[in-house]
Amino acid sequence: MGTYEMQDCVLTINGGSSSIKFAVYRAGREPRRLMGGEVERIGGEDATLVAGAVGETPERRPVGAGGHDDAARAIIEWVQGRLGTAKVVGIGHRIVHGGARLVEHQRMTPDLIAELRRIEELDRVHLPGEIALIEAMGKAFGGVSQVACFDTAFHREMPRVAKLLPIPRQYEAAGVRRFGFHGLSYTYLMEELRRTAGATVADGRVILAHLGNGASMAAVRRGRPIETTMAFTPTAGLMMGTRPGDLDPGLLAYLVRAENLNAEGMEEFINKRCGLIGVSETSSDMRDLIARRGTDVRAAEAVELFCYSARKWIGSLAAVMEGLDTIVFSGGIGEHSVEVRAEVCAGLEFLGVRIDPSRNAAGAAIISTDGARVDVRVIKTDEEIVIARTVCDLLGMMGS
Repeated sequence: MGTYEMQDCVLTINGGSSSIKFAVYRAGREPRRLMGGEVERIGGEDATLVAGAVGETPERRPVGAGGHDDAARAIIEWVQGRLGTAKVVGIGHRIVHGGARLVEHQRMTPDLIAELRRIEELDRVHLPGEIALIEAMGKAFGGVSQVACFDTAFHREMPRVAKLLPIPRQYEAAGVRRFGFHGLSYTYLMEELRRTAGATVADGRVILAHLGNGASMAAVRRGRPIETTMAFTPTAGLMMGTRPGDLDPGLLAYLVRAENLNAEGMEEFINKRCGLIGVSETSSDMRDLIARRGTDVRAAEAVELFCYSARKWIGSLAAVMEGLDTIVFSGGIGEHSVEVRAEVCAGLEFLGVRIDPSRNAAGAAIISTDGARVDVRVIKTDEEIVIARTVCDLLGMMGS
């Protein structure tokens, strides 16, 4: 613990529906990660905290099945037990949905909390748990400023036509429109692309593919987002681990009647029973499905449909940008699955996409062939560092 003596630190909280990632950074112009981890399988009997200092073998602790409250308590106890004389001077939260009004990262205030409560219905999968985490951290670290970092903020400059939904105009006035998500990941990926490949590449026609249990893509041209696959909620667009992506709205009406589903039942259906788990009937984990697809046709079809969905969206986003210069794969699947990267890109040669199999198998930073018209890259995303930088910036900690 001596490493952390007398240091000012920033705590980042990245809460999902079934997991919470957290990290502690030394505050400063370029925050340095000191420790962190994740609470996995929240709400289940096997919920576990996995955490450690940088360079340390992570320890594992059972959390209990009480949901986000137990998870928050476990994180607080672990962090406070490891800080020594270091002090948390700022806390940053990833907030998935900011609605129509919350379009910039900002300090937490009573008015902001009230607005998050007002828009809870926009994202009942994430917002209630995120609000609970804000309150828990506020109590545990009394007086420490907290910052909200919105996934939707990245997409605020999309063209108006990309935000409109083809439904009666009265709903737009109530804040119903396309938003887009995974914005903290996309912020990091664009910063890394600019740093590693240069301004010419970053200012070209770029598709960012965040492929994980939640999956989306964004089209960025001249450094500005112009389209994305997710829409009013994070269930739209690409097929995902447990979410369907785009569906025929008439199918939802049919299911409401056929299955006698109310709003809560439909919400559970589209967030937990569809996507890879729905098609495979066995797992939402791409690694499991790839391992089984030689012997299980359901697993094979789930993988094929996921890659087909991603390939369709690349074509669509390329059309919106009037061409394509770069694809960036990221997220748990995009960063690690050689097979998915290869199968998503197969058939996109007409766009200039050509993958080098040996580079792809090695997980190289650039997996396209020499001379290919489209640059295909793999970048490991880091939402937590984006949160930490934002906290240090907004709270005036950039001097060191």
